[in-house]
Amino acid sequence: MTTAVTRSAPTTRAWRNAVFVVFTLSGLVMATWLSRIPSVRDALDAETDTMGVLVLGSSIGSIVGLTLAGHIVTRLGAHRGVQVAALAIAAGMVLAGVAVTSGWGFWAVWVFLIALGFGNGLCDVSMNVSGATAERLGGRTIMPLFHASFSVGTLVGAGLGSLAERFDVPVALHFIVVGVLAALAMIVTVRAFGDERVIEDHVPTDTSPVPVAVSRWAVWRQPSTILIGLIVLGMALAEGSANDWLPLAMVDGHGLENEGGAAVLAVFLAAMTIGRVAGSPLVDRFGRVPVLRVSALVAVVGLGILIFVPSVPLAIVGVVLWGLGASLGFPMGMSAAADDPRTAAARVSAVATIGYVAFLAGPPLIGFLGEEFGLLRGLLVVFVFIIVAGLVSGAARERTPAAIADDHRTARGGDRRAGAADGLPADGDDPMTDPAAAGGTGEHVRPER
Repeated sequence: MTTAVTRSAPTTRAWRNAVFVVFTLSGLVMATWLSRIPSVRDALDAETDTMGVLVLGSSIGSIVGLTLAGHIVTRLGAHRGVQVAALAIAAGMVLAGVAVTSGWGFWAVWVFLIALGFGNGLCDVSMNVSGATAERLGGRTIMPLFHASFSVGTLVGAGLGSLAERFDVPVALHFIVVGVLAALAMIVTVRAFGDERVIEDHVPTDTSPVPVAVSRWAVWRQPSTILIGLIVLGMALAEGSANDWLPLAMVDGHGLENEGGAAVLAVFLAAMTIGRVAGSPLVDRFGRVPVLRVSALVAVVGLGILIFVPSVPLAIVGVVLWGLGASLGFPMGMSAAADDPRTAAARVSAVATIGYVAFLAGPPLIGFLGEEFGLLRGLLVVFVFIIVAGLVSGAARERTPAAIADDHRTARGGDRRAGAADGLPADGDDPMTDPAAAGGTGEHVRPER
């Protein structure tokens, strides 16, 4: 006999809606910083390579946040993870803005951007873990819609940033207003999150063990984690390379003016948003793997047209296909990583960390190749990684209980001592096989929050 944990439909709906809000606010925060980079550069009187070092501070913070997120979310829950992230985001944005406007210098801004990056990384994992659980409880695919709301947030943030630039709003004032209001909204909104650490029992024959603490390092021993990470890496590179290089590629490679290059980037972002909105019912109907394979194919065809076809109208068609194809990889990777509630936080953290390599290594790699062979040819590295993502997309297949159990055995590696040291149950102590480990009754026990 199991003790089922039930949720009313309004509670599940409120949870889902709260996740939408957090995704939107996360996109707003990111675009707010990116939209004011020209003003930050002018205030610091920095060269392009110096700005690259400045942006690296935010990237370092993001990697730290992603790495620690599995531990934080497993211990405290995704709702607490978002709250901690919101505080870091507010502190980072406010202090970075004041440092820019008050002339505190390059390294002060760099340090505060680490805090902002940490908050963004932690928020990324926390909201994806909670969103995956809300998706599972709702019984239909909504993760692409969550990421579409992130895209909407970036559009709003970019628009507000453009207005701030147009009317010479001080960076400090802009960052203080957005950082504080976004953080407060996140802290309040996550009160509607449920506790994803509680395993939902949907059928009487469910044999899932009680939730256990899982080392954030153990999941790296699961081959599926690495393969899902490659899917996310390829699709994150497809998305990030467009944000970084598409306008310049259209200008240098296809002869457009600067405003034309910016307009083509807007076309790409619109295609991404449409793909995420339209993709959810497709995933429900056909499954993750077929949709991911078709998405990779569409993205490869679109990017190939952009690179190899000299016609501007056809290049724009290629950009649309590229955006549509790249739209679902990241959200579907997050859903796949969170299939098992017991390891969702650790696996999402690991997969996101692999994916974020694209944002760290992608821009300089493409820049180097573009300098040597031309920017359009430099995008061929993205072409290759999208193909790899399509080839390994089978790793994102909806998980069976047997596959999940195999992953747990792989993570433990047959080493009882390592499992115990990492917080994993040793063989023979797993509640799946030892009812006494679940309180001696064999029933699922809801942990105290």
